[in-house]
Amino acid sequence: MKEKVVVGMSGGVDSSVAAYLLKEQGYEVIGVTMQIWQEEDRAETEENGGCCGLSAVEDARRVAQFLGIPYYVMNFRREFREKVIDYFIDEYMHGRTPNPCIACNRYVKWESLLHRSLAIGADYIATGHYARVERLANGRYAVCRSVSEAKDQTYALYNLTQEQLARTLMPAGNYEKEEIRGIAQMLGLPVAHKPDSQEICFIPDHDYAGFIEREAPGRVPGPGNFVTASGEVLGRHKGITHYTVGQRKGLDLAMGYPVFVTQIRPETNEVVIGGGEDVFSSELLCGNINYMAMEGLEKPRKAVAKIRYGHKGACCHIEKEGADRIRCIFDEPVRAVTPGQAVVFYEDGYVLGGGTILGRV
Repeated sequence: MKEKVVVGMSGGVDSSVAAYLLKEQGYEVIGVTMQIWQEEDRAETEENGGCCGLSAVEDARRVAQFLGIPYYVMNFRREFREKVIDYFIDEYMHGRTPNPCIACNRYVKWESLLHRSLAIGADYIATGHYARVERLANGRYAVCRSVSEAKDQTYALYNLTQEQLARTLMPAGNYEKEEIRGIAQMLGLPVAHKPDSQEICFIPDHDYAGFIEREAPGRVPGPGNFVTASGEVLGRHKGITHYTVGQRKGLDLAMGYPVFVTQIRPETNEVVIGGGEDVFSSELLCGNINYMAMEGLEKPRKAVAKIRYGHKGACCHIEKEGADRIRCIFDEPVRAVTPGQAVVFYEDGYVLGGGTILGRV
């Protein structure tokens, strides 16, 4: 009897080819698109390449029909609102910079989709992510870097649980992006030439502050002071939701030399400004730890840490600090340690674990 796998189909080329590859491997494949967005302007979403909207449904349905697999649309709007949008807004209003893709992966694309998939008799769920799932010698499951280093998405998957990983397939992780698109073209898939989606799917115009103001009217912190670390007032800012650590553009401060956001203080509604050297840190503290390749951290350990999605990674030592915190000491200072972002720890290409950055030390 064939094992059954539910493939999360975004209407893009990666998940479409993933469905094809799994069918070729002998699985009984079911395509599912997760309806997550609350309301939508069809033209805007198509233009901006939204990943789970109306245009995604149409494209995914065409691909499923082409591949000859069953296809369904599942409504996850409530889960997406609670776990992703509300979290995103709350983090920004508290002076932190969230990563909504990590929250979506953990709580919507895996937790909610896996629960529903198992309920209909599936053995696995699968996505088009560029990552691989492996079971290690210690018995634990971990995501490891994809063949395509440029497209690797392991950073955004660090928060998955052992139970989720045991039921996850990611066939695209064994290919370069060009190979995936080549397979789509060879097959004549309807989405073979569709461009990749960019940025945050629910903010197609990339105006995060405007989105927060529309979604949380009357609750968004207003203008306040730009200050130095010692408290000297330098000018007025538009509201803390407009800024993130390391930011240089859009400050409108005539200082005569480059300045950057070094800290956001929500309790006083202040944005701290400093020079280039002030953006670098040698240590950080993180919490909400998810252990993946390792069961825990009993003694200091060498690792490579990524502090944002586009970060190449930096050599460091990690050590446990308290029940649910890790201190990360870098071999060389790193730029723009940003509260709210994830720090993900790697060893030999495997994700050891990670957590939410609380701040620099």
